[in-house]
Amino acid sequence: MNYHYTIIIQWSDEDECFVVSLPEWGEFCHTHGETYEEALKNAQEVLEMLIESSLADGETLPEPKTLGKSLKVAL
Repeated sequence: MNYHYTIIIQWSDEDECFVVSLPEWGEFCHTHGETYEEALKNAQEVLEMLIESSLADGETLPEPKTLGKSLKVAL
């Protein structure tokens, strides 16, 4: 299946690593990586686990945020 969840990757001076937020899954859903690539890989793995776990437990998956739903773009 192809899911379209948001992955936000930001550098943290305090933690000295890239911190990843997965906003559809709650404000405390984070992972990290020492490189941008590692942070993205970790985010993808966490997302896969969250989706598999939710489906196995019969839970409804969160609604993915899309550009039209989350941002207003001025042209």
